[in-house]
Amino acid sequence: MAPSHVLRCCQRVLAWIPVIFIALVVCWSYYAYVVQLCLFTIPDAGEKIVYLIIFHLSFIMFVWSYWKTIFSKPANPSKEFCLPKADKEQYEKEERPESQQEILKRVAKDLPLYTRTGTGAIRYCDRCQVIKADRCHHCSACDMCVLKMDHHCPWVNNCVGFSNYKYFILFLAYSMVYCVFIAATVLQYFIKFWTNQLEDTHAKFHVLFLFFVAAMFFISILSLFSYHLWLVGKNRSTIEAFRAPVFRNGPDKNGFSLGFSKNIVQVFGDQKQFWLLPVYTSLGDGQTFPTRLVNIDPEQPTVDLQPSIKSNAVDGQVNPRPLSESQNRLLNNDQHYAEDHLERDAVKTEDAQTVTVLPWRASHNMSRGREVVGYQTVPLKHLDYLHMLSGDPQPRDDRAIKSDALTSTQ
Repeated sequence: MAPSHVLRCCQRVLAWIPVIFIALVVCWSYYAYVVQLCLFTIPDAGEKIVYLIIFHLSFIMFVWSYWKTIFSKPANPSKEFCLPKADKEQYEKEERPESQQEILKRVAKDLPLYTRTGTGAIRYCDRCQVIKADRCHHCSACDMCVLKMDHHCPWVNNCVGFSNYKYFILFLAYSMVYCVFIAATVLQYFIKFWTNQLEDTHAKFHVLFLFFVAAMFFISILSLFSYHLWLVGKNRSTIEAFRAPVFRNGPDKNGFSLGFSKNIVQVFGDQKQFWLLPVYTSLGDGQTFPTRLVNIDPEQPTVDLQPSIKSNAVDGQVNPRPLSESQNRLLNNDQHYAEDHLERDAVKTEDAQTVTVLPWRASHNMSRGREVVGYQTVPLKHLDYLHMLSGDPQPRDDRAIKSDALTSTQ
């Protein structure tokens, strides 16, 4: 039996076969369109020039996005998600799962983690020996944990995840544009060759076959592209679409959804002029994600509500630590609620560990017969972060803070 590293090497070589196949098809399509169609078949010079300009624009964007999707290294959890040496040795010595979970909980208490396993345990990868960040999964093909993993795509020989998801979407979009342009411009000459209106030349085979290949690829990519656009709008990965992420209060398939516009911004960035370019503009670090406030966290002690002290959350989202600058922009750039800020009522006691946050609009909605869908507890140690998002230079518990949160439904 061959050594495992030899088998692994063979697998890595064979994994490039689908990519090589796509590259050969693209190279042939370039030759067939530019040389056989435009140079040898189309008689009108003006038509040739227009076709060649548009073709090369779509070709460049398609190849650029495909290249970025293939060669963008998957993002991995940072060192803070690794167990300290002492805890790691203790974890390996423990045989009881309960004891191992106690070790993981002790290490994970200061990490920005909301999701759990189906049984409520801390998600830990024994292969990579790291605590899994939210939306992070282990890829057996890449043999690593990938941040916000969507799926492993054999056609790009890479994991599609946080680092290259935008490139993957653009790759699908530009491949569709490339195929539909070829099919549309080749169609009239396809008909002429098919009906023998043009002489049988060497170009006939290329033109006929080019139309069939372009149409076939367009139809197959259309469904995949539509599905991933739906996922972007819902802020879900392919894995989360089939298996809802489990939070401490249970599964929630919409747990990471911020609303359609903000879901788009999270993937494509807040600079719209770069949305159509395969350059990195996604928001966040791939390890922390804003989450919806939908239910009470059963692991957090709460206190009763009083209309005296006011706190805040941003668009119904809280995070266990300050987000990056790009994530703060994501939470603060929603213009839809800019003129309708909501106030939140909360009360804090000296010995309490959390404060229960309820939007002022909730009590207002009750009087109007509207249903309140939920509220959430926020750890007191996170109030500084909430004040920071509101723009306060110093956190103060007795000050009204504006919020974009809307936890009531019509």
